[in-house]
Amino acid sequence: MSDMTVAKLAHPRQDYSYAFLDEFAKRELRRRILKAIAIPGYQVPYASREMPIARGWGTGGLQVTLSLVGPGDVVKVIDQGDDDSVNAANLRRFIARMAGVETTTDALRATLIQSRHRIPEERLREGQVLILQVPIPEPLRHIERSMAKTREMHADADYALMWLELYEQLVRYGSFVTGASYPVIVHHRYLMSPGPIPRWDTPKLHQAAHLTLLSAGREKRLYAVPPYTDVYPIEFSDVHFSVEDQNGRVCFITGVDHKFMNEIPQSDGSSLYSLSDTGYAAKLLKRKKGEAVTIGATYYDENGEFYHAGYLHT
Repeated sequence: MSDMTVAKLAHPRQDYSYAFLDEFAKRELRRRILKAIAIPGYQVPYASREMPIARGWGTGGLQVTLSLVGPGDVVKVIDQGDDDSVNAANLRRFIARMAGVETTTDALRATLIQSRHRIPEERLREGQVLILQVPIPEPLRHIERSMAKTREMHADADYALMWLELYEQLVRYGSFVTGASYPVIVHHRYLMSPGPIPRWDTPKLHQAAHLTLLSAGREKRLYAVPPYTDVYPIEFSDVHFSVEDQNGRVCFITGVDHKFMNEIPQSDGSSLYSLSDTGYAAKLLKRKKGEAVTIGATYYDENGEFYHAGYLHT
């Protein structure tokens, strides 16, 4: 496990604009972000700039982070819950080098959290910004190839084909088989892809205290879920949305359960499980050793129940 906090750099790089992006790019991104916040779930186009990483590796999230970061911010970057993956470590070093900001693995200390595929297990608070990297922002793409047509469908709130897709899943498989990127309705209006987060994380967007920004650099689209906004996964009145079953899975490192786990196959055919959120796991280990550490409330309790009463149907 990495240390909870990395030392703050003395100064940002002086041979680039602050936080890499020029002021025109930042201004444009901030204006697009404000529009996205004003119209929850609506995909706002923006002029995605060339970045020193390949498109598809987090350029959208990185541009949003660089347009918002300031000298007083504390930045956390995770990739599928892991603070130390190659992608997360490279993005974190780049942001720190360009902006001269402090970085951390503690979700409670961070003001900006850039993530790929996960939302931290600890409940985020007001004032924090979660920035999700998104490969495909259009939730209707797999049922309607024409982008012009999908724009019309959003304008008319015509999501009948998505309901038909869910119905066909029930007929063929007996349950919803959509895993990551499970479509949601935001503010009772727009159908939205929450990005490739697992279903386990989807309820965390509902009435969340923090601001969520989602950005796809390759597709040049960004959208937002403002604080305290209704976000509901689509479901039928008699067949409800459900998260991935984590019952019986216990982290072999920390001993906790009812959290989202990574499965580690063993040579004998069995499996071990470890917490996907490595920052949360590091804090649990520190507490286990008797060290003083602040651990926030999680979205799921010790029985696996989501904290919004009545939100999940189990």
